[in-house]
Amino acid sequence: MFKQTTLASAIVAAIASSSAHAATIEEVTVTATKRAESTQDIPVAVSAMGEEKLEQMGVSNFQDYMVQMPGITAGGSGPGQNTIYIRGVASTTPNLTTAGVAGLAPNVALYLDEQPLSQPGRNLDVYAADLNRVEVLAGPQGTLFGASSQAGTVRLITNKPDPTDAGGNIKVGTSFTSGGEPSQNLEAVANLPLTNTLTLRGVVYVDHQGGYIDNVAGTRSAAESARFRPEGTLRDNGVAVSAQRRGIQHDADLSDVTFLEADNADLVQKDFNDTTYTGGRLSGLWDINEDWSLLVGYAQQTIDSDGVFFVDPDLDDMEIQRFSEDSLEDSYQNVNWTLEGRLAELEMVYTGAFTKRDSDQLVDYSDYLFVGQYLPYYICDGSVSYGGDAPSGTCQAPNLYVNSTSEAEVGTHELRFSTPDDKRIHATFGAFYSDMELRERNDFTYPGSTQVAGWAEGQTGFGPNKSFTTGYTSDAGPYPEGVIFRNDVKRTDQQMGAFGEVTFELSDAFSAIVGARYYDIEVDFEGSANSSFCNLGGETVDDDANAFGTDISDIYNGDGEYTFRGACDTDRHITYTRDMSLEEIMATDPELSAEQANQIFNATRAPDVAATDGTIFKFTLQWMPTDDHLLYATASEGFRPGLLNRPGGASAGDYTVPFALDTDDTTNYELGWKTDLLDGQLRFNGSLFFVEIEKLQTTIFDPSITNLFFSDNAANAEVKGVEGDFTWAPDMVSGLLVSGSFSVLDTEITEVLTPTDDVQVGDELAFAPKFQANLQARYEWEGFSGSTYHVMPHVTYSDSSYTDIISINRMELDSWAMLGLTAGITTDKWSAEFFGKNLTDERAELSGNFVFDRSRVSVSRPRTFGIRGSYHF
Repeated sequence: MFKQTTLASAIVAAIASSSAHAATIEEVTVTATKRAESTQDIPVAVSAMGEEKLEQMGVSNFQDYMVQMPGITAGGSGPGQNTIYIRGVASTTPNLTTAGVAGLAPNVALYLDEQPLSQPGRNLDVYAADLNRVEVLAGPQGTLFGASSQAGTVRLITNKPDPTDAGGNIKVGTSFTSGGEPSQNLEAVANLPLTNTLTLRGVVYVDHQGGYIDNVAGTRSAAESARFRPEGTLRDNGVAVSAQRRGIQHDADLSDVTFLEADNADLVQKDFNDTTYTGGRLSGLWDINEDWSLLVGYAQQTIDSDGVFFVDPDLDDMEIQRFSEDSLEDSYQNVNWTLEGRLAELEMVYTGAFTKRDSDQLVDYSDYLFVGQYLPYYICDGSVSYGGDAPSGTCQAPNLYVNSTSEAEVGTHELRFSTPDDKRIHATFGAFYSDMELRERNDFTYPGSTQVAGWAEGQTGFGPNKSFTTGYTSDAGPYPEGVIFRNDVKRTDQQMGAFGEVTFELSDAFSAIVGARYYDIEVDFEGSANSSFCNLGGETVDDDANAFGTDISDIYNGDGEYTFRGACDTDRHITYTRDMSLEEIMATDPELSAEQANQIFNATRAPDVAATDGTIFKFTLQWMPTDDHLLYATASEGFRPGLLNRPGGASAGDYTVPFALDTDDTTNYELGWKTDLLDGQLRFNGSLFFVEIEKLQTTIFDPSITNLFFSDNAANAEVKGVEGDFTWAPDMVSGLLVSGSFSVLDTEITEVLTPTDDVQVGDELAFAPKFQANLQARYEWEGFSGSTYHVMPHVTYSDSSYTDIISINRMELDSWAMLGLTAGITTDKWSAEFFGKNLTDERAELSGNFVFDRSRVSVSRPRTFGIRGSYHF
């Protein structure tokens, strides 16, 4: 490996003996308006990284391009487990073990070419192989891109088959991380015209990313359970435990309880979070005639990942303690097609896609210990859990884990037409349909549950249990040994829409744009969330009480009936009907509490789907005083559909968990500019914006209300901000290109809608740094035999931010800055480059989670040096 001093000396010598290579400002063509146009000619706040910039910055995966674009943040915890946020419109990041069943619909749409790939809870982590560009459209884009474009849209645009060129390229690279494992990657692209009308293009890739986080030795026991936590205990985030959230046995004398420890000695491992991306794409272009073409593509990818990508800030550098194995296998297959043609003067596009995604994940769940009031019931002897103030007996080790399987199938279709854009009035209009089915099963496994002593002598462990059978179930059961709780859910999201956008050219300089979208969306749940409660000491599956779980199919099948399950006595599992009054319900079972009776009354009236329909609008005025200046003003609306709550109807005090969430809505007011200055040497684009958010959705975990994650329309909020980007290619320094971008945000909760003290007026929104910026300076000069040398330092900065709007579930992420450097040589055929990332070895806090009362911080990869090269043929 070259030493930095040697490389620097070589660069200085080359500059002294060679002439500069003229730098130019890259013109990026985007399809942000469903038409191919330059970023400088459209009144939309769009940031684009073209193919050249993607290669210069070494962008390969989700995190790489998120970090490089201010105003964009990502909540999540590693490959295949992230959610995108734009302009600070964020409330929380869902827990991975309930991402499908309780995950909010994304409010930023993710597209691969023409295909929406957004999924609740976690986005597809598409590897950035053979990409033409990444487009980020900030602000509501719902009139053209639909429901998940409430805060913006991210589009990954691939290179298409090129009938004019036969060839390809190979890229290889290797890198070394300080204190971690090495990484290697290989990518190969081929473009092959088979005939005058048929062209194929394919790419294959493998990228192994070495680990850098250590799983270190530790122990923990059920003595740390929230069940025994007194009022006033100070959480790590500074929020004290309130009286309503103190442990059920907070004042118990535990001296007669034996707590067995979970010990992770067998799992201790350095650099245990390695990941491998493997995949490829194949596309074919058929030029049917001069007016019509058909593009068909197939893509598949697999992510194999071990360990976790967050650390415990209370331990030493880059350390975590995990007590069960963590792993993820996340794969998808995608088939897509686009038919383009002309009908008289109309341009027509029909595009469709089918995506199948399968995820198998093991998650260490021992952190649940710190908030789970009922956890000791499953791993402690009955004489402990219900021993009152003087419990006695044994609590087994809390080495808990979740075995999660998820299968998603998504079909999308869009038909749109565009009128000629050389007319004074031109339009784009069409219709959209999508259908998603997500099947998720989470087995919460507590190995110690098989050893606990029951109520009678000789009783050991929990008996076999099974899911409710009212509706959907993926497995009739019984559950595997040690599985104490299972979510077994099928979720369907159906969306239909009709959209249009019309441009009126009022003069050569002024234009008005009016857009609208009608939408009709339904979200449905089937299945069950059932536990082993009341099964202590059971011997056969026939002993399963099927008590205290949530029969989701029963609640949301719309038949006006509901069977009460909130008692171990199965004789009290009575079916109630919608025509019964509250008094009749209580008279049927006098043992019911007022809260239970009210829950039954509400459940018989629960909706069968979370349905919404309506119309959103967009209005834009555009002024182009010269060919180099564009000014615009926009008012636009966005929305996100609601969903059904698993624990709908659960209540505590005056609060009842809603059965269905309302949509949350955004109204965006924006002033923007696109300018080319100094005879084309300087480009400066930007916008001022104000966003009103109504009924902001968030995910909540509050065991004082219910032991399940649920969602609610928690608050109203507003966002004020300014963002911009610039590119400078000074004539006075030929070969120099300086570029950068920035985002300034002021976010605030203005009204609390959920009756809780956990959301506070004046608090900031989640993942909304007040300031973000990046800066790159690339200098190129001519070398030997037509080659070009380059050197490019770059820096990225993010202010501090919070991870949630719920005070008990949130933590603050520190501000950070990361420096990088690339230097290399390029010829017509090959290139070679040295790169350094995170040169100051910053522990950049990119994301975090405090849902289980412990800080878990996702940090950047430590200082990394490497080399990469490419060969074109």
